[in-house]
Amino acid sequence: MLDVSNILVAYGEAPVLHGISLAVNAGEILCLMGRNGAGKTTTMKAIMGLLPLSAGSVHLDGEDISALPPHEVPKRGIGYIPQGRRLFSELTVAENLEIGLMVRGGGKKVRDRVLDIFPRLRERLGQRAETLSGGEQQMLATARALCIEPKLLLLDEPTEGLQPSMIDQIRQVIVEMKMQGVAILLVEQRVDAVLSIADRVAFIENGRNRDIVDAATLRKNHALLTRYVGV
Repeated sequence: MLDVSNILVAYGEAPVLHGISLAVNAGEILCLMGRNGAGKTTTMKAIMGLLPLSAGSVHLDGEDISALPPHEVPKRGIGYIPQGRRLFSELTVAENLEIGLMVRGGGKKVRDRVLDIFPRLRERLGQRAETLSGGEQQMLATARALCIEPKLLLLDEPTEGLQPSMIDQIRQVIVEMKMQGVAILLVEQRVDAVLSIADRVAFIENGRNRDIVDAATLRKNHALLTRYVGV
């Protein structure tokens, strides 16, 4: 499904990623973990074409998408939920969803299916995104990404700042997407939220690959968590 191979990325003259490689299979949740500044968000932006690669490649289902312009990447079936949600705050809930639907030509059936997952949004279709609670905004950001019917979903800190009940709901949606065969790359600092749903955890440090470990192993032994994220 997703194959990231030895990518190098820089901000201006400052290199940030030094040969990051990872792979995510259909129906798998891979969590990317590391301390602040390790390069997690940069990795996601590079996959989405928001940052150019200095070297390396990104393949999705065997297609090299490394050189695609950013607006073409979601059309390949990659849904991206960035840290901070990045909604169109002055647009309504319905209008934000419509932007997601336009990416791959989704219609009413797709929208209804997404709203069945997030029934609270159905009650707020005419409400401006900026007036939603933090949890509702995260629902909307997730719903907008699901409107493209993704085969790969990238989530950057989806539970940040949310109350426990909302965290559980977002986590359930992630698991449901996995069960539908969606490949999921997840950046998350909440260890409890990660280890209960992830299949594997990839640690990065200073823009470099470190260990890739089965989540079941980490549930039994937290030594690597202590080493790489100080938990």
